[in-house]
Amino acid sequence: MQELHDAPLAPLTTFRLGGPATRLVTAVTDDEVIATVREADDAGTPLLIIGGGSNLIIGDKGFDGTALRIATKGFSLDGTTLELAAGEIWTDAVARTVEAGLAGIECLAGIPGSAGATPIQNVGAYGQEVSSTLTEVVAYDRSTGRTVTLTNADCGFSYRHSRFKRHPERWVVLRVRFALEDAHGLSAPLKYAETARVLGVEPGDRVPAETARDTVLKLRAGKGMVLDPEDHDTWSAGSFFTNPILTDRAYAEFVARVRARLGDEVTPPGFPDGEGRTKTSAAWLIDRAGFTKGYGTGPARISTKHTLALTNRGAATTEDLLALAREVVAGVQEAFGITLVNEPVTVGVSL
Repeated sequence: MQELHDAPLAPLTTFRLGGPATRLVTAVTDDEVIATVREADDAGTPLLIIGGGSNLIIGDKGFDGTALRIATKGFSLDGTTLELAAGEIWTDAVARTVEAGLAGIECLAGIPGSAGATPIQNVGAYGQEVSSTLTEVVAYDRSTGRTVTLTNADCGFSYRHSRFKRHPERWVVLRVRFALEDAHGLSAPLKYAETARVLGVEPGDRVPAETARDTVLKLRAGKGMVLDPEDHDTWSAGSFFTNPILTDRAYAEFVARVRARLGDEVTPPGFPDGEGRTKTSAAWLIDRAGFTKGYGTGPARISTKHTLALTNRGAATTEDLLALAREVVAGVQEAFGITLVNEPVTVGVSL
């Protein structure tokens, strides 16, 4: 276990933003994680949990307390059962399951961050979500001081949400377990239309899992969604806003507003999301509100590759980023009457 004081946190985030922590502890075992959490809780010290830092916005003043970086390691594959320590690099774990010929998370390739963060956000992309294959989460419950195992049903998963996100001060994820599929080297049925189209197959078809993974990586890279230190379009948190989910009535009102603004021939994206709900596209809203790729003149700008990513062009501060985010939120609200919600977690700041 390593301990530093007045430690920079910006290098631990994909935005490369934020001030220092009073104290930074890097834990490499579950016992070290638990001991650090208990110490902070017993002393009443504010605690910030950091994994891969890919979904984190830290204020310029930093964090006055203990920042705990979870760097635990552990990859176990028993047949189709996968267990990962929270600190495992997610995209590396995905690659190893594909190499083993297993299906279920291959389309989640390239997502930055650590394995322990995936259930918190119910990470999803290209037709797959963590909740579809996750079976258990081992977590430390700060309210009881005990380590518990939560089943998939216990996790309360929904779109980009979970029990852990609803109560972030209570849970510290230690390990995650998945039930994958032995499809003899093939992927799970493809659910995402873009992936199927690029591969020249139909949604629901299977392709070699390695082909699905490589295709997703290429699609993500084309949108600046695969980390590259030399590419400032990847100095981001990926998708900055979640896709709005509207009641059917609210969606109908939204469509009417869009047509009044853009013309009767325009129909915004709409995807069924359960009974009485429709999901629309945050990227579409941002673009149609006038915030196109590369928007901005300051050190924080919209990605040149994808309107849903807000980026640090190299010299931004957190306040620069938040000013851009607020401008986008206000513009979309004025144009379409929809309030975008940020996906990254904010520390010491808010939109």
